[in-house]
Amino acid sequence: MTALPARSAPPVLEAGTLAPDFTLHVTPDQKMALSELRGAPVIIAFYPADWSPVCGDELGLFNAALAEFRRFGAQLIAISVDSAWSHAAYATERKFHFPLLADFEPKGAVATSYGVYRTTEGVCERALFVLDGEGVVQWAYVSPVTVNPGVDGILGALEKMSTSAKQDTP
Repeated sequence: MTALPARSAPPVLEAGTLAPDFTLHVTPDQKMALSELRGAPVIIAFYPADWSPVCGDELGLFNAALAEFRRFGAQLIAISVDSAWSHAAYATERKFHFPLLADFEPKGAVATSYGVYRTTEGVCERALFVLDGEGVVQWAYVSPVTVNPGVDGILGALEKMSTSAKQDTP
């Protein structure tokens, strides 16, 4: 039997690209669409897996920074390929105050559309996207999987968007 060639993933979305819309489970019974968040900045944090040490540190830091994100009117959502059931338990255990979305079935479809699905491992990259209110990527960053990227890049992107918006206002 001949092995199938590896599917090539699309490139990571770059600034200026309209972010693909999606609808994913937030809980086993509730879904959220990216389009529901239009009108305000959105931070999308893709992460490899619930319950892993670096992901816990990263999401914990984001949870602590929510007030700073909200100062810019930004909504944070986090996405991994874990199930909605795993997300529910993880969010409760860690007391996260932002939605964890399940890119579970078809596995990694949303991460693939953003260019951040690791086909070999079956998980997402550790990737961050900041979208403006129209859903256009303003900043994107892919961190090594073993490194917590922190919040400085996100806050810098939000500050830049805020400054640009103020300059555009007559």
